[in-house]
Amino acid sequence: MFIGIKACIQLKQNTEALLHFLGSRASLFGSCGSNNIYFSWFWGLGSPRSKCSSQNPSVVRAPFLVHRPGRSDKAGLAKWVCILLNKQKGQASYLGSQDLITSQRPPPPATITLETRSNNMMPWLRGRVLKVLRSARGFCGPHGQPPPLLDPQDIVATWEAISLGRQPVPEYFNFAHDVLDMWSQLEKAGHRPPIPAFWWVNGAGAEVKWNFEQLGQQSRRAANVLRDTCSLQPGDRMMLVLPRLPEWWLVSVACIRTGAVMIPGVSQLMEKDLKYRLQASRAKSIITSDSLAPRVDAISADCPSLQTKLLVSDSSRPGWMNFRELLREASTEHNCVRTKSQDPLAIYFTSGTTGAPKMVEHSQASYGLGFVASGRQWVDLAKSDIFWNTSDTGWVKAAWTLFSAWPNGSCIFVHELPRVDAKVILNTLSSFPITTLCCVPTIFRLLVQEDLTRYQFQSLKHCLTGGEALNPDVREKWKSQVGLELHEGYGQSETVVICANSKGMKIKSGSMGKASPPYDVQIVDDEGNILPPGEEGNVAVRVRPARPFCFFSCYLDNPEKTEASERGDFYITGDRAHKDKDGYFWFMGRNDDVINSSSYRIGPVEVESALAEHPAVLEAAVVSSPDPIRGEVVKAFIVLSPTYSSQDPEKLTRELQEHVKRVTAPYKYPRKVTFVSELPKTVSGKIQRSKLRSQEWGETRGSPRKTP
Repeated sequence: MFIGIKACIQLKQNTEALLHFLGSRASLFGSCGSNNIYFSWFWGLGSPRSKCSSQNPSVVRAPFLVHRPGRSDKAGLAKWVCILLNKQKGQASYLGSQDLITSQRPPPPATITLETRSNNMMPWLRGRVLKVLRSARGFCGPHGQPPPLLDPQDIVATWEAISLGRQPVPEYFNFAHDVLDMWSQLEKAGHRPPIPAFWWVNGAGAEVKWNFEQLGQQSRRAANVLRDTCSLQPGDRMMLVLPRLPEWWLVSVACIRTGAVMIPGVSQLMEKDLKYRLQASRAKSIITSDSLAPRVDAISADCPSLQTKLLVSDSSRPGWMNFRELLREASTEHNCVRTKSQDPLAIYFTSGTTGAPKMVEHSQASYGLGFVASGRQWVDLAKSDIFWNTSDTGWVKAAWTLFSAWPNGSCIFVHELPRVDAKVILNTLSSFPITTLCCVPTIFRLLVQEDLTRYQFQSLKHCLTGGEALNPDVREKWKSQVGLELHEGYGQSETVVICANSKGMKIKSGSMGKASPPYDVQIVDDEGNILPPGEEGNVAVRVRPARPFCFFSCYLDNPEKTEASERGDFYITGDRAHKDKDGYFWFMGRNDDVINSSSYRIGPVEVESALAEHPAVLEAAVVSSPDPIRGEVVKAFIVLSPTYSSQDPEKLTRELQEHVKRVTAPYKYPRKVTFVSELPKTVSGKIQRSKLRSQEWGETRGSPRKTP
């Protein structure tokens, strides 16, 4: 909670006096009995704001952050101390204090920089505040009056203001300490409904429920496992490759508490995918389940940075440490690492047109604070809501849920959902008090094919979708049968929510909605020039003169790709769209060859490389092909080796599909295969995927997005 932010408070008496407390931790130094203390005039996360009385503008309710250092082996005592300052009467009164959970001792006092228009302001303020602090019963002694509670609405409003770019990002921020532990305090004080913070079911009777206090205890146990057993230090990297199990959320929070960088991955990764990711990221630890452990063992010898392997299982495996056993034995006491807002939080691998997947790095603030506003405005979350997002844990949308729901005090609901089953999803919505649902359009396409009139969703009030194009007919069917709108959003691994159809705004069927603050979103040409309404171009986010804080830090170890992603003052998303005169964005398609199938991003080179390893394949080109359920699927055009040209096409197709499933993640395999005598190429010999893609799509590419 020791966050350095410029603070500004106005004291009005005839002429206005403006005090600026500057510096990373501007402090006034005083004494309290035999114990040194220091305190700061503070305006930031979790702090009650200074308020001027409308009847008497010279009276200010001022919050101070006060800390009494502890012994060398203990954290100090920290409080908000609220003081009523009346310059006109020359009075200062103690209003009360609020204990803070501090996981570490603060730094020594810094030098204060003070600017004021009144020469006698500083001595008066210093003297009055010190006098009040010394006389405030409870601060210097072990006993005191019950502290006043902070208003959770004010706290969330402050986070939202930062998320919207209306307040500066704090220098220090840690989601586990500053958000989750804060909600734990508020929960114990009765400022949150008696619903879980996390609710997991497996559909077979098993169930896990944690409130914020229990989540804190369990995640501190997990943090001790990472720190003490795995020897992870701040900045070390850990791969999380788990299905929808409670341990994924525990370890994600534990990484934040320890300062470790989490690297989520889908549980369909094969040996080749795992090897590349472990080598590229230089991850020191991995946690996975029984199904993936053999794949990790097959390649771990080629990954010298990998030091520890954690297994989420009820059984043991040689060379692995059982996470569940370690968790039961671990202590619930853990001091959260103090992280800067720009320290790394997560790395995601994202597929591109050429080469291997890139590493996208996000900071503590870009994800930890970047989703608060969209969580309130697009997802429409409050502390009484129960939010179910069916996304795989390896995709960014799982993290989007974590960082949008918990700052707003909402419950995250998870169904293990080993495979997508429309009836299971509909029965779950009918059986549990889920208020908010988010699925990719592919799942909504499956749901509207069921007889929805047989189900009653008594608690459901808000529905969201994103990750791929939403067909207008799916939206209309869901709305007509369920009575709820589908609010579409658009974003990338590199960003938070770029565009959205927020709650309450007019929805134009087929549109991605309007730009989501704090982003300035424009349609630009290939040189970065803004295009007028109606013209198709590149979807771009302004990054100059100021780069939004809720943005990826870089493509790790790939400065060329990072630089190439920007043109002029804008980051180029790689998507094509146009904007209408009302500011709504209409998606037209990718301007590269990346395939988006059921929200899975698939690079064609990955599939082509897998096919090339089979002796039957002389050449291969992979593009997207339209599909009524998945939106688009992988299609492979293959030139066969002469020795295989006479084989049964159907049998060979199945053989090649199974081969790709073994070599790379199964979701990448080509669902459509066509054998051709040659591939279209440029004069320099490069395969022209664009011609094959046009052949597949014709004029249908992007038609669901055209303005009505």
